[in-house]
Parts: sequence; structure tokens; C-alpha cells
Amino acid sequence: MTQEKGIKAKVTADRIGELGEYKINIQLDQLPKSYLYLSDLLIKNSKAKSGYSQIDHIVFTPYAIFVIETKNYKGTIYGDRKRKSWSVNGKFPMMNPFNQNYGHIEAIKAVLSAVKGITYVSMISFTKRAVFKVNEELRQMKSNDLIVYDTELSNFITRKCNVLKLVNPNPIFSDLIIKIMHSALEKANVTSPELRKLHVDELKRDGQSSN
Repeated sequence: MTQEKGIKAKVTADRIGELGEYKINIQLDQLPKSYLYLSDLLIKNSKAKSGYSQIDHIVFTPYAIFVIETKNYKGTIYGDRKRKSWSVNGKFPMMNPFNQNYGHIEAIKAVLSAVKGITYVSMISFTKRAVFKVNEELRQMKSNDLIVYDTELSNFITRKCNVLKLVNPNPIFSDLIIKIMHSALEKANVTSPELRKLHVDELKRDGQSSN
């Protein structure tokens, strides 16, 4: 690959990523005003090789916290919740994104350890460039592990909250507690460009994709 082609490929990938994040932000902005969210967090994680977890989006609702990992893969996504590796088009391996998101949730739990009774919903968001060949339960509201398209995010979050309401009609978290949790994670966010670059470099050395 020539340098020019390499630069063009990187710009294209970055552009796709930017458009994907823009669409997700539009989805999250459609949620009730009492639902707060944060995007692109880097928080400490003692169990991660880099020492940090980078989290795409966290949504705070009265019934659960939704932790969203975004993917930009194109093609058919083959996966099983219990398998360590998934694949794209049956050829290219990818880490089970729910296992990846589990590490993110553990990092969040460490920050919010003082808050009890939190239900965490792990969501993996793909663009419409992907086709799912995964466990049916990962598309059903009874699961706390959900695979969705970016255009479905607000709908799936709303539907999942409605299911949780059936179990606990009264909100688990008040607006004040939601704001406290939001503030705690916002303060825990590492904004240093140097540390963020080190984290990305460590992922590349470890062979992990940011897609």
C-alpha cells in the first residue's frame, strides 16, 4: 500500500467512525432529559493491560446503566455469547465484544462502588453495514446483553427500561443519584492526550482493534 492510499484509508475509516458517533449522539439525544450520558471515557482499570478502559458511551437511567461499545465492521457478524472470539464474514476474527464490554463494566463498578443495586446492560452497537448471525437472545429485551444497530439505540434503551419497570415500577435511582453517578464518572475520566495515546498504543501492541 502506498503512503497516499494508506492515508486515504485512514481518513475514510476515521470519517466512518465520526459519522457513526454522530448518529449515536443523535439517538442518545432522543432519550428523556432525565437520562444522562457520557461519551468517550477513559477510566482506570487495574485488570487491563494498559491500566485503563476506554468506554464509548454510558447512559444513566432510573432503572439501569447502559454501557455501549460501538463497532464499525462491515459484513456478517458471526458470534455466540459464550465464545471468546467472533468473526466477520466467517474469516476475520474479532474479540467477543461482550467480553470486552464486561471489562468496561467492571471498571465502572469500581468508580460507583458506593452505589448499590445497579443493573448494568451491556450493548454492542453496529452500523447497518453489518448483518447479525448471533444468539437470538442477544436481540431480546429479557437479556442484559444486547446487540443493536446504531439507529435502534434509543428504541432499545426505552424498551429495556420498560421491561425493567415491570419488575420495579418505582425508579431505582432518583434524578439526584443519576446526577451523582454521572458526575463521579465524569471526574474519573482521564483527559490527558498523552495517557490516551499510550492506551491506544498498548491496544495496538496487544492486537486489539478499536473498530
